[in-house]
Amino acid sequence: MQHAVGSPLPPPHRPGHGPADGWSPAAQHPGAHPPGAHQGPAPVPGPSPAPGYPGPTPQSPGVPQSPYPPPDTTGHVPLPPGGPVAMPSAPRAPAAADPAATTLAVLLIGPAGAGKTSVAKYWADHRRVPTAHISLDDVREWVRSGFADPQTGWNDHSEAQYRLARRTCGFAARNFLANGISCILDDAVFPDRPVVGLGGWKRHVGPGLLPVVLLPGLDVVLERNAERSGNRRLGDEEVARIHGRMAGWYGSGLPIIDNSQLGIPETAEVLDDVLARSIASPPSW
Repeated sequence: MQHAVGSPLPPPHRPGHGPADGWSPAAQHPGAHPPGAHQGPAPVPGPSPAPGYPGPTPQSPGVPQSPYPPPDTTGHVPLPPGGPVAMPSAPRAPAAADPAATTLAVLLIGPAGAGKTSVAKYWADHRRVPTAHISLDDVREWVRSGFADPQTGWNDHSEAQYRLARRTCGFAARNFLANGISCILDDAVFPDRPVVGLGGWKRHVGPGLLPVVLLPGLDVVLERNAERSGNRRLGDEEVARIHGRMAGWYGSGLPIIDNSQLGIPETAEVLDDVLARSIASPPSW
């Protein structure tokens, strides 16, 4: 076992002896610095803290720094804490909004088979700023033993695991965003359950979350769902029922993309256009 800075441990203390006889850290390292000299690598400056978050507490002059990092850091790089995400600042001219170069929090809503995950991954892959894709289904399936599969019947366990996954995704998004990394989340949020759906995402992430609905035609959704496998493939009747509930987003004020005739790259382009308008004039939700 080693110290965090790589110094060797002294020999174990023996009864009747003082500190290990003749043992000196400097003796173990030829050319070591004399007492009082700096004994470690030169400090590496960390990244600038995200706006609205405090940076690391400066050390007082003359106070030696601990070789161990503070408990809330990874290595020696301070990480700002995650907090509620504020609405992105709109440029003076709406035409100047460039979502590809802006740190954003996006929620992509749609039924099973709408292409949410594929579009979200592509969009995140092709941005000019660091971007993370957080899939609710991926996080929900972290549960292995005891996984509550809604296909076997919706119950309290599946409801609890969905809510836990949403909260976990929200925490992850807030932490990524606090450190300058955009996020796009995807989930099948129903308009007739605003408290646990859209309202829950707003509580978990913050008012700056930009929701967009991806809603192709039913025939397209059925065809795409048939290509899925495992517990993500639903029965046709269930897909039709979910699609019918999603139609309630029409008239909600949220932007809706019908990607029935669009491929993934084309849908991502439309998503950028929709987000540019949302930044300039945020939707009321």
